[in-house]
Amino acid sequence: MLTTNYRLPSFSVLTYAKVREQLLPIFQESYRELRPRAPMPELAVEFFAFANVNNTIRLREGRLLVRLSDLLEGAPEAVLRAIAHILLAKMYRKPIEAAHATRYRRYVSSHEIANKANQVRQLRGWKKFQSPRGHIYHLDEIFEDLNRRFFYGLMARPLLTWSQQRARNALGHYDPAHNTIVISRIFDHPHIPRYAVEYILYHEMLHLKHPVKLRGSRRCVHSAEFQAEERLFPHLEEAKTFLKRL
Repeated sequence: MLTTNYRLPSFSVLTYAKVREQLLPIFQESYRELRPRAPMPELAVEFFAFANVNNTIRLREGRLLVRLSDLLEGAPEAVLRAIAHILLAKMYRKPIEAAHATRYRRYVSSHEIANKANQVRQLRGWKKFQSPRGHIYHLDEIFEDLNRRFFYGLMARPLLTWSQQRARNALGHYDPAHNTIVISRIFDHPHIPRYAVEYILYHEMLHLKHPVKLRGSRRCVHSAEFQAEERLFPHLEEAKTFLKRL
């Protein structure tokens, strides 16, 4: 159950006019800084109800169309200027200034925005879940075995599911918004050793135990504590060698 007072933004005509009045000059100034001699294109900037903190920019018939995540409504002007610089720099293949990149990354990685993003993904996002029971391996059973061996049986079991496709580029991931661990179906095969499945699931269980932290402006995905516990896996080198071959 979602227990939060956060409400998704809803815009009146007056609010949209205010947004346009605030955002257009920022993007125009950023454009002029990056392209001082180029003619100014027509700009359309709006907040949009994405399922995450996404921002997009498109060039259509000489018109720049910009959509910012509505989670960024109310962001400080410095952050909005950073977004404008980043989007326009990407569009015109210009170097992105480190100060702008740091300012934006620090803002969207803040505890408040990260929480709102997770809530929005739960409300707007969708995910098709498969059964944890595969043809060869049962993820629930492997989770409980790993939980007993490495976490004293104290880790609450998230939703476990095999991926829909036999993905090779995403072997496993933990989705905090849906409290779900997804393991690539490529591992549900008789030629795959159990220790490889165990390692992938164990790695994602560590993500559940050690959430991503912000260190300055950088996201710390694999902390020192995370890596220390990962080294406790008895077949670590065998599993990594197998995954490289895979």
